[in-house]
Amino acid sequence: MTATARFPRANANRRFAAGVLAAAVLALLPALVSAKQSDRQQPMDYVAKSTEAFNAPNTVTTLKGSVRITQGSLVISGDLAKIYLDADTQIARVVVTGNPAHIQQLDDSGNLMTGDAAQLDYDNIHGIAVLSGHAVVKQQGRGQFEGDKLTYNTATSQITGEANGDGLVHGVFLPKPRPAAAAAPAVTPAPASSTPAQELH
Repeated sequence: MTATARFPRANANRRFAAGVLAAAVLALLPALVSAKQSDRQQPMDYVAKSTEAFNAPNTVTTLKGSVRITQGSLVISGDLAKIYLDADTQIARVVVTGNPAHIQQLDDSGNLMTGDAAQLDYDNIHGIAVLSGHAVVKQQGRGQFEGDKLTYNTATSQITGEANGDGLVHGVFLPKPRPAAAAAPAVTPAPASSTPAQELH
């Protein structure tokens, strides 16, 4: 999706059909690739300028300043992060704000997904990232999407989008590269045959 409420009203009519179609297609888009499955089995590490951390059931850890959270190929960064632990002391949710808040992750094919927004709400149990406020998601080799609110399912690569007011959700789908046509083999001309001179009798 490549536009949102940032589009002025004058441009809305021209982009309305394309925007609505893109939003509908994205909402129904089936998974082609999924996030790197091994990431979920990796430890989650973080760095920040300051932290108020808890490792107990139903607690919230707060990270402030130059926050960077990693789990395998998953990287989340921003200015402020809150990490929520559930009753089993599992990381259930990470909420990040920034200028912008950022998320990136590889899929099992090695393609990179990146997302930026004013706020990122990441459901670590189900692998769903909700990006709000000038949200942009880019999928390497597949396209770019923009909206006021984008929901990205890292397990299926499905994206849904919403726009506020007169804005639109906009998407760009990239064509799948076609394999290069095999070059025709060069034809080598046959050497001219020499005809032996006839004997005179």
